[in-house]
Formats: sequence, structure tokens, C-alpha cells
Amino acid sequence: MDGLIIGLDLCDAYTRICCYDREKSWCIPTVICRKKDEDAWYIGEEAYAYTLVGEGIIVDKLIKMVRKDGTATLGGTKYKGLDLLKIFLKKILKLPMEEFFSDEVKQLVITLQKVDGKLMDGIMYCADDLGIPRDRVHIVSHTESFVYYALSQKKEVWSNQVAVFDLSEDSFHYHELKIQRGLRKMVVMAEEQTLEESFNLDILDTPSGGKLGDKILSSCAERLLQKKLFSSIFLTGKGFSSHEWASDSMKILCSRRKVYMEPELFARGAAFKGMDYVQGKTSFVCICQGRLHSTVSMRVLHKERENQLVVASAGDNWYESRSSVDLIVDGQDYVEFMVTPMDPKQARLVKIPLEGFPKRPDRTTRVGISVGFLDEKTMAVVLKDKGFGDLFPATSAVVRQEVMI
Repeated sequence: MDGLIIGLDLCDAYTRICCYDREKSWCIPTVICRKKDEDAWYIGEEAYAYTLVGEGIIVDKLIKMVRKDGTATLGGTKYKGLDLLKIFLKKILKLPMEEFFSDEVKQLVITLQKVDGKLMDGIMYCADDLGIPRDRVHIVSHTESFVYYALSQKKEVWSNQVAVFDLSEDSFHYHELKIQRGLRKMVVMAEEQTLEESFNLDILDTPSGGKLGDKILSSCAERLLQKKLFSSIFLTGKGFSSHEWASDSMKILCSRRKVYMEPELFARGAAFKGMDYVQGKTSFVCICQGRLHSTVSMRVLHKERENQLVVASAGDNWYESRSSVDLIVDGQDYVEFMVTPMDPKQARLVKIPLEGFPKRPDRTTRVGISVGFLDEKTMAVVLKDKGFGDLFPATSAVVRQEVMI
């Protein structure tokens, strides 16, 4: 296969990177430093080393910096967080490309703990500068990466519910998936929650701190797993690089289910997702953070037959979901959308009035309809008057509206 399919787990503390169907992987601290008195950049452990001997100035928490439009001054020069992230990504992507003697990225799937439009826009800007076509770059949540990792395993691993405990330096997260069967296409529902019981991993260095961590994890496991049938539990994050401190927790976790430790879970899942993009198909619908939870359609008349025109489907990546269509209105001064969640009984109609549009006879107003999404729950609709040929010229009338779905 020409080109690499890369999964990249991008966090403030570390970045993990791996390739589909390749064993070797990398875990690099998400830090960058510029060496003093020369325009040379270093990342990860090298950045720490040069900073330790006083030869470099280090910058960390790059993701947070990009989200806040932060800057850092290095060697008298001010750099935007986005520019530093661009340098970091360029250097880390060199690792697999040099290791596997490839100069082509076939697919790059970046997975984030939390997906938001601003950060995603910034990462796509970085990809542009790196020369990777946008149709080869995708951004997904940790939850979605977990889904793809789990379903890439043997069926016995995911035949019932599956969970992940992710214990990192600055947070503690829980992910859970379950499969809805009996539909035409398998639907995977996955949720994530930030656990308030998060603790500093430094406490695990002492026996008393280890006991406290074990007690916290035990409490979380009992609360989250009770009365549910799980096939498997995954543990990931720096906190589970060793599990000697979690002896009581392991007894609870391992009760009637298999437990796996997978430090590269999210990066590997992103790489599996990348292979899906290469193949252009997937065997299931995924409903999770970063994906639409409802289908949006319009009732249209085509060749005298009524149809539902789908403008966005449940399971679509909201950031990538965009559609445009021109329709001619007949006997109505509004545009109507049907919003259908996974439970069709909760379907509802949304009407958007054509305010400011000129009054014309029936079937003489062509409306340009553009649909995009601000997040998985907010649809942005733009309606433009395109008139009807020379007889009824287009006007500047435009309606913009956000719709909660």
C-alpha cells in the first residue's frame, strides 16, 4: 500500500502516533523548544534536554494555547500557539515517514479528548501548511477512536458493552459503548464523561497515595459498571502504565469480564478509522461525541412523487457535514426540515420563514439552501433568494438561522 495511514492522539501532555498495520509507535511529550542563538526546533525529550542545560526555551500545553489564541516569546520573537503547533506536527509526522521510508500521508486521523470548531479549524490550517490535502485529514474524538479500536477486535471483545477508563496526568475520563442490533445497519452508541474523582498521578509514587488511588478507582468502577453486562474493559493513559497500585480495583474490573491495558488505544483507533476512509465504507453507524445524533431531511416533490431529501445523516462527522441544494417553493413562504433522532418517535419539524423574500407566484422562487454545523447539536442554515430566471431576478434576500437538533 502506497502512503501511510496515520493515527495521531494529540493531547496537551503527550502525543502518540502510530500507523495502520505497523507495530512501531511513538509517545512524545507535547512540548517544543527553540534552541538559543539559532533557528533550530526540538520536540519531546530533546526539547526537555536542551532546556535542562540552558540551551533552549520550552513551551508546553500547545493545545490549550491554540484554544485560547495564546502566544509565546522565544529568543525575542513572538509566536502564535498555532504556529508552534504547526512546527510540532511537522516534526512528529517525520518520525513514521522516516521510519517506514514513505513521503506520502494517505490518511491522517487526529484524535482529541475534546473536539471543538476552533481547534479543528487550527489543525486543518496546520495540515494545509504541511501540504496534506484536506480530504486526507480528519479529526475525531477520543470516544470515536475508542469505538473503532474496540470494533476492530474479535467479536467476543465487543459482543456486549465495552468501557474505557482513561487516567492521564490532568484528567480522568470514562467512555462506554453499546451496540443496537436488529436494525438494517449496526448502530454503535458511545458516551464519554469526565470523572470528578481525578487525581494527581504523583500520589501513586507512595504506598499511601497508591491506596488512595485504588480506593478512588474502585469507587468509580462500582458506580459505573454495576448492573451492566460488559464483554471487556480497557485501561489507558499514563496512570495505568503500571497497575500494582490498583489491586482492589482490578478485582472489581476483572469480575466476569476481560480487562486489557492498551496505552495506544486512541491512536490505534484513529488509524483503524483512517483505513475506513481509504476503503470508503464502514460497517456500522457511530453515534458519539463529534458525530450527529439526528438525521436532517426535507420533504420534496420530484417527478410528481414525494420523497425525503436527506441533507445530513445521524452518524455523520458534524465538522465535515455540509450540503447545498436549490429548491423551488410551492405554496409556502417557509422552508421545512424534519429532524429525526435515533428514536423516530421523537422526530420534529422545524420551519424557517423566508423573511424578506419578495412575494411571487407559486413555483417562481428558487431558494438556495446551505446546511452546515457548528457542533453536533447545532445546525446552521443559510437561505438565499435565487429568483427564477430573467422573469423574476434574484435579490439580496438572505435568511441565516441556527437550529438545535
